[in-house]
Amino acid sequence: MSGSNSFLDGALRVLRDVTVRALQRATEPASKRAAPGPDRRQAEPAKFRQTTPRPSAPDARPASPTRQTSSPAPRPGADGGYPGDFTGTPTIRYSPRNDREPDPGEVVWTWVPYEEDHSKGKDRPVLLIGRDGDWLLGLQVTSQDHDRDAAQEARAGRLWLDIGTGAWDRERRPSEARVNRIIRIAAADVRRVGAMLNEDIFAQVAAAVLRHY
Repeated sequence: MSGSNSFLDGALRVLRDVTVRALQRATEPASKRAAPGPDRRQAEPAKFRQTTPRPSAPDARPASPTRQTSSPAPRPGADGGYPGDFTGTPTIRYSPRNDREPDPGEVVWTWVPYEEDHSKGKDRPVLLIGRDGDWLLGLQVTSQDHDRDAAQEARAGRLWLDIGTGAWDRERRPSEARVNRIIRIAAADVRRVGAMLNEDIFAQVAAAVLRHY
């Protein structure tokens, strides 16, 4: 019997405590009620991360090559200037030597002044035919076929003679020498010795030159 009373007393105490707390919450001012906590499901504000702009990669495509033009070039090392073409009667000699030095009878590559403006010119092959003091004397050589326009060239005062082919032209094209203009050449301006000209052909060139001087 005592056990039943104890159980009943405990149940009554629990019921009383619950009733008291409910009455207290009902009569408590709203300002004192605990505010609801933050909703943890709400996403946190995004954090701003400062970044440095990535430099743009250089254009890997090569620039379009600039087209080169064959503009006239001044005479290399033109300290003393060009004295002008040779106009006297030349002493023509055939004396090529296999010494890599420019000698009469050889075709060399060197700077050739323009006939109308000696301060400018181009690198061209030249047949050396003699000397005038420290100057070499030579004839301009070309691979252009002037047989087709010989009359026009003659009217312009340019006379040409076939000299055949040789190692001075890498493609071994037939060449011609101009026989009525003798160019002065400084040995230091010779870029390359091309080849020796056949002596018989050289003799024909010499005869053609002497007909005009």
